[in-house]
Amino acid sequence: MNILIIGAGGREHALAWKMAQSHQSGDIYIAPGNPGTAEFGTNVPIPIDDFKSLKALAIEKNIELIVVGPEEPLVKGIYDYFSNDPATASINVIGPSAKAAQLEGSKAFSKHFMQRHQIPTAGYAEFTLENYEAGLTYISSQPLPIVLKADGLAAGKGVIIAMTHQEALTSFKEMLQDKQFGEASSKVVIEQFLEGIEVSVFALTDGHHYQIIGHAKDYKRIGEGDTGLNTGGMGCVSPVPFMDALFMQKVESNIIAPTIKGIQEEGLVYKGFVFFGLMNCGGEPYVIEYNCRLGDPETEVILPRLQTDLVSLLAATDNGTLEDVNIEFHEATFATVMAVSGGYPGSYQKNLPITGIALAAALPEIHVFQAGTGFQENTIVTKGGRVLTVTSSAATLNSAVIHVQKALSMIQFEGMYFRKDIGYEFL
Repeated sequence: MNILIIGAGGREHALAWKMAQSHQSGDIYIAPGNPGTAEFGTNVPIPIDDFKSLKALAIEKNIELIVVGPEEPLVKGIYDYFSNDPATASINVIGPSAKAAQLEGSKAFSKHFMQRHQIPTAGYAEFTLENYEAGLTYISSQPLPIVLKADGLAAGKGVIIAMTHQEALTSFKEMLQDKQFGEASSKVVIEQFLEGIEVSVFALTDGHHYQIIGHAKDYKRIGEGDTGLNTGGMGCVSPVPFMDALFMQKVESNIIAPTIKGIQEEGLVYKGFVFFGLMNCGGEPYVIEYNCRLGDPETEVILPRLQTDLVSLLAATDNGTLEDVNIEFHEATFATVMAVSGGYPGSYQKNLPITGIALAAALPEIHVFQAGTGFQENTIVTKGGRVLTVTSSAATLNSAVIHVQKALSMIQFEGMYFRKDIGYEFL
């Protein structure tokens, strides 16, 4: 079948790499893609939110399967756009409807959903300018730290963990009155702080059944030892050592199964990935957030670890066979480390030449997935803050991390930085 992948990051590179291995794959198109995705298909320069041009491409190229990488097109209703047009209604679009995508698009929506279905999550309250004064009073009465979240999509930057009441009050004002995150912070959710270790679990659903396709631990902070500013993710490991059968049984029975049941009971149209952002609080899992797509850089470890044919798995969401699929994983341990531009997550230079990608990728058990890259005069250059990830597998996590660092030592661009301690608490 012909496939269209929407997006341009490391997640989409990993998707193209994995899907190209399937005997069911025909021509693969990536919109807009990057130099890495070009190895596995045809990049098409269409923005991720240009639904009209994406639909024209899908019709022209006889696309049968669309995989939506980023959250923005999902929240804006790309599933509905394709499914409501007779010319494209038969295409299997992997992603929820716009209404179901509010599980990621609105923190308040997801909190209400979890409350309705008794899914464990932090206590919370929500505020707008209309009840601003009540929000100030609420913050002053809360134990520290205090978590403030912009209700809408804020490119991964809409979460503040305030260590003092004054910091929380200032952040509350900046979000609501000063519109720090634009429309995304027109409503602010204030949450109880959960103490524990953050992990991610990924499932695929047809809206009725589900399959768990992987889990990972992501490292968000820019600095080693989990210090400094939050980023979009500096690396991941999978499997996570403490996520044993007992913990996963709790995740499945207390969180995943009730979520899918809730989606079904509320009539939400959902055919795609569900990302469960969890906190392990003394062996008990709590939901921090839902995402309606695969994460980045988690995708770069869970897809290499997944043995099951991904295209067959995605097709099963459309033909009613998802519950019958056998999910198999490689026995090795996987680690991925993100190389970022100097200055990230603040300001950074772009269009810096990158060397050594092919050398690193030629090493055994190494995959280089490009994220913020582009072409300039036939040279691969930096285009974003998070530039590329290097993934390795080995019998032990320590060996996997060593392999990654060896590969990263071969790659160079001006100001390149990466964390050398991914997986540190398990080594």
